[in-house]
Amino acid sequence: MNPDEPVTPPVQPVRRRVLVWDAPLRLFHWLAVLLVAGAYVTLKLNWMEWHVRIGEALLALVLFRLLWGCFGSETARFRSFVALPASALRHLRHLLRREPDLQVGHNAAGGWMVLLLLGLLLLETLSGLYVYNEVADEGPLSETMPTWFANAISSMHAVVWDVLLAAVALHVLVIALYAVAKRHNLLRPMLSGYKPLPATIAAPKQKPMWLALLLLAIGAAIVTLLAVYL
Repeated sequence: MNPDEPVTPPVQPVRRRVLVWDAPLRLFHWLAVLLVAGAYVTLKLNWMEWHVRIGEALLALVLFRLLWGCFGSETARFRSFVALPASALRHLRHLLRREPDLQVGHNAAGGWMVLLLLGLLLLETLSGLYVYNEVADEGPLSETMPTWFANAISSMHAVVWDVLLAAVALHVLVIALYAVAKRHNLLRPMLSGYKPLPATIAAPKQKPMWLALLLLAIGAAIVTLLAVYL
């Protein structure tokens, strides 16, 4: 190379706004945040009737998310982001590396965080529903359970709540770390749904809103049955 020749800067790829998170997934995310906060407040204030109602609403949302993970938009589907643990570990090794954000959906490590949070929410809401029915003597299933098993579910409900709060705190910490270390804004796409990506990256396929409403109705119906029979 001739040292007198001007250095040509690398050509930046053309970017466009791509819808990566659909409205149903974003609504689930932020409603879950509000409901977890509401569950915390009602627990501290001993507003147990409200605490139970919030738990039921949260369970319906979690069931919807599980269904949406099977039948929903491309980036919401579990098959699009659940990777082998080795892939997640490889991703975490480069956690502090500054690099362009080309991720369409959840990365390999983020996918496991999603599974952890959903699993904890499912355990917490199901166990809470059983505990309430057992205390209020409403659920027929609670009458058939031995005392040691009912006590174990109550203890699990308390432990899982603490683990859930720790997982939420870790989730928020990682988002902040991405913003500082990698300059990746993970919050904005979860608010708007859109993310700037190179034109060479295909936009993920989206599912219609009517399907989301149908799956939410199914989740609500399941919760209604559980509230009666659990």
